[in-house]
Amino acid sequence: MSYAALSAPLAWLQLPASAQVLLNSSPDTTAGDDAFWQQIRGSYRLKPDYINLENGYYNILPTPLLERHIEHIREVNYQGSYYMRNSQFENKRKMASRVAELVGTTPDQLVLTRNTTESLDMIIGGYPWQPGDEAVMAAQDYGAMLDMFRQAASRHGIKNILVSVPNHPASDEEIVELYAKAITPKTKLLMICHMINISGQILPVRKICDMAHSKGVEVMVDGAHAIAHIPVNMAELDCDYYGASLHKWLCVPLGVGLLYVKKKNIEKIWPLLAPHDKPINDITRLNHLGTHPVHCELTVTDSIEFFQMIGPARKEARLRYLQQYWTSRIANEPGIILNTPTDPARSCAIANVGIKGMKPADMATRLLQQYKIWTVAIDTAGIHGCRITPNLFTTTAELDTFVLALKEMAKSGG
Repeated sequence: MSYAALSAPLAWLQLPASAQVLLNSSPDTTAGDDAFWQQIRGSYRLKPDYINLENGYYNILPTPLLERHIEHIREVNYQGSYYMRNSQFENKRKMASRVAELVGTTPDQLVLTRNTTESLDMIIGGYPWQPGDEAVMAAQDYGAMLDMFRQAASRHGIKNILVSVPNHPASDEEIVELYAKAITPKTKLLMICHMINISGQILPVRKICDMAHSKGVEVMVDGAHAIAHIPVNMAELDCDYYGASLHKWLCVPLGVGLLYVKKKNIEKIWPLLAPHDKPINDITRLNHLGTHPVHCELTVTDSIEFFQMIGPARKEARLRYLQQYWTSRIANEPGIILNTPTDPARSCAIANVGIKGMKPADMATRLLQQYKIWTVAIDTAGIHGCRITPNLFTTTAELDTFVLALKEMAKSGG
């Protein structure tokens, strides 16, 4: 039995008529149109205590999506165990199919998980390692995955090879060669970020995959920040494994992620939790979670509709515009250090900035206490500063406040 609200039209989401008209305009036209985005901002309930420039951890839901999520909670609660026994698995397959379509793959190669960490740690922990095998990764990769590789080294006797991605690469080829030099005949798996979470740098995934595959090495991609942020298409990327968190840029409620596994690789991965009587090449055998908050998954379709209503290209253009808006205004300021490539093609919404002589933690504290700007401090792997992550509701006036704060802090000498 299906939950009827899944097929409800987009009537639940209404924008002002003037905003609807601009949805027919080109992404470049609307990217810098503050009046248009002010109307989108009106879809959010924002806390007035601070300017929120830390949307990378979790993108809050616009109010229409939040209300849909609450409807799903009520419906699941209303049906109780009847829903859990009769509808949850069918609906989860439907949600996974929608996500598969969104990212350019087939439903038999993708499942919904709870987050990126679960997705990629399942691959690392379930990979058929043999003593002496090698894995390659970067110091800038997410800590949870690096921890899992260290555990695999202790458990299976593999060797982890660590590289360091430059903050300002000269070309794609520099990045590809960096990873290529780390590969040996013993290398089995290469992990890369689609977008490095601490700096926002976008890596040339397809070029890295082509290089690695030519050497017989599989590639696992951390796409935590990429889905509904920049274009993501599994067929075009040609990676072997891909994990992401949908509660980030797709604005799904907390606790929903995805795992993509290329069809030929499914059977060799051991599940995190033992499945019940599933064929070895069935992607859902990697998806046994036990009882969990299924209402979060039900909001996936609503979130995709909101994303597609805005328009993927329009959203990407606006996010890149916001980042370029503030980074261009501090690029040549003395005492300010930009830890993100200036080439627009190498980043989007996320960037990282530091103040010479100031510890990132002190910088974040001062931004919040003195300027009422919420950020997150990053102090690792050659990146020392605050990660700045605007969202669709961010205004250029808020970014002006942030730029002024950076300049004042830099002048004070850290």
